Amino acid sequence: MSGVKVSKQKPCHHCKNRSTSVPPDTSMIHYEKFWLYRHCSSLQQSHMQAQKAGQLFSGLLAMNVVFLGSAFISSVIFNHVAITLADVWVLLSILKVLCLCWITYYLLGTSRQPHAVLHRDPHAGPIWIRGSVLLFGSFSILLNVFQIGYSTVLVHCKSRVEIVFPSIEILFICTQAFFLWHHSKDCIQVQHNFTRCGLMLTIATNLLLWLLAVTNDTIHMEIESQLREVERRFAGKAPFSYPYLCEADTGNETTSCTCPNTTICKVFQKGYVLLYPFNTEYCLVCCSVLYVMWKNVGRRISHHHVPRIKPKFKFQGVVFGPLLGTTAIIIGICIFMMYQIQATGSAPNHQVFVMYYSYYIVLLPLMSVVAVIGTIIHALEKKELDTLKNPTRSLDVILLMGAALGQIAMSYFSIVAIVATDPKDLLNSLILSYAVLLIFQNITQNVFIIDGLHRQPFVAATEEEIKEEQNHEAYEQRRMSMLELGQEIRKVSLSYIHSYSHLNWKRKALREISFFLVLCNIILWVMPTFGAHPVFENGLEKSFYGYSTWFAIVNFGLPLSVFYRMHSVGGLLEVYVTA
Repeated sequence: MSGVKVSKQKPCHHCKNRSTSVPPDTSMIHYEKFWLYRHCSSLQQSHMQAQKAGQLFSGLLAMNVVFLGSAFISSVIFNHVAITLADVWVLLSILKVLCLCWITYYLLGTSRQPHAVLHRDPHAGPIWIRGSVLLFGSFSILLNVFQIGYSTVLVHCKSRVEIVFPSIEILFICTQAFFLWHHSKDCIQVQHNFTRCGLMLTIATNLLLWLLAVTNDTIHMEIESQLREVERRFAGKAPFSYPYLCEADTGNETTSCTCPNTTICKVFQKGYVLLYPFNTEYCLVCCSVLYVMWKNVGRRISHHHVPRIKPKFKFQGVVFGPLLGTTAIIIGICIFMMYQIQATGSAPNHQVFVMYYSYYIVLLPLMSVVAVIGTIIHALEKKELDTLKNPTRSLDVILLMGAALGQIAMSYFSIVAIVATDPKDLLNSLILSYAVLLIFQNITQNVFIIDGLHRQPFVAATEEEIKEEQNHEAYEQRRMSMLELGQEIRKVSLSYIHSYSHLNWKRKALREISFFLVLCNIILWVMPTFGAHPVFENGLEKSFYGYSTWFAIVNFGLPLSVFYRMHSVGGLLEVYVTA
């Protein structure tokens, strides 16, 4: 026993034989090294305090950077004469260069030091998260290529910064994607404070890029809406606009930048608008992965925290979930195409809004019901809860709850606007039902996902494991008669089959529900991501709250709702695998 000294007294021969049954005499144990335990305890406490101090300092660094960048972006929106968009690009370019320097130092220096990465978090950076980083990063690179081409065509009225900024962005995206793909699971054990500050600086830079992208994501919505306003404008206040999105700043004067009637310019413009939402998703996904890395700095994972058998994704035993989900996707794509053709024209069709909201009113209750059923099955399963420390799971819960606020906030604003105007109208009634059902669906789905993430994964025994167990049992029972051995194996087999069949329907139901919700969330992510924004196009909330106010609400809620659907897919896949 470490830290405990037993008096060196030769035991007699009889005492040796009784050593297994007679407990040692406590009077002969001297705790003369107890001061070492207290010293080690103080060292451990100092290590914890240093870890908290490092997290606090790096968090304050990120907070100040985010506030500074937010002040710049807000100044551009409300006072574009004093601070221009080029000033914001210069600030973000400086931050990206600093992040690139730190990532390069981490890749070539920190991670290669002896004993730098002793542990790797098995829960951090699952394959679909890292795949999302690569997918959205690739689309973001294409977006910046289109932006460079678009700025080159309009070089006569565009600033040089508009070409340099996307070039630095491409280098930043490539380096960051490589870094997250290879090192997202690291639990770094050296240079704790410097690594924490580097990670937090990178998180703050991605948050500012997301904030700027959210501001710029209104380009196509604002242009389309203002074109409609021009046709029916008689008198009154001009709609709110972001001047820096439509004009190029040249000192105190502005010159209008319009795309010439050429094919190449139209391709760059359309590609830029089409790929824009992926940039916002890329920034948020990178922030979540970097935050987990920040939490894992200095973390030591014991062997019993690492799962012996890692569950794998298997498309096996599910029929109804993929069938119903595929049906929902096909119908959703058809409605989305009809919406894009009719609702984005000069005169939006009333029927296309009715069709769009009717689709949601049918799909959302179905998703809510299956989520409630899945939660009830989780309660009946009686599986043990996973109570081990898991920063990835904690972040998943926070992101699910936080991202759901976007849809919930917009829904409540819509409910107030409809109830205060004319709730008996057909379209208004559909929008009201849609808003209420959306709130309920978000809550039930969050409960189902969070409950599933906290369950211990079910690992079924394979046929080889069963045969190996039977061979081992036969080896241990060689002296038993063949009849007794056969009866014993039959008893064990019947017990296994009984327990498997008892749990089989619950596991199948959970997998069907998870797969169905995955496909539903995919189509609910695709529709707003690629331009279906009825909350702005129907004009109800815009006329009630005013152009600028409703734009601010949509800018807050829409990117969060898109991110919520994408993040829900990852959580549901985790529930599917662990079921």
